[in-house]
Amino acid sequence: MECIFCRIAEKKLPSKILFEDERSIAFEDINPQAPVHVLVIPKKHISTVLELKKEDRELIGQLFLVANIVAKEKGIAERGFRLVLNCNREAGQTVFHIHLHLLGGRPMQWPPG
Repeated sequence: MECIFCRIAEKKLPSKILFEDERSIAFEDINPQAPVHVLVIPKKHISTVLELKKEDRELIGQLFLVANIVAKEKGIAERGFRLVLNCNREAGQTVFHIHLHLLGGRPMQWPPG
């Protein structure tokens, strides 16, 4: 089965893209859990955090920098936002291609789960 996020990154599926560079892409979540809910993914397919390798360090840092850019563009940077990265089913991962959830636009609760 082909990865849905790989298909979005390859422009084989439509999405509302908010940011893109050669290594990453950010797009709006189709099932938003907050007024702002953006997914930030690497274009390289990595199923879970457990598959990260040393050579992925810069790529993972890039995802956080993209989240900062999008949070500023969406006007939630100063108010606050949450970044979530789930690993495996019990944590809530449903698409097995690592991705940051950028959530904001409303007060967040703690604990999150």
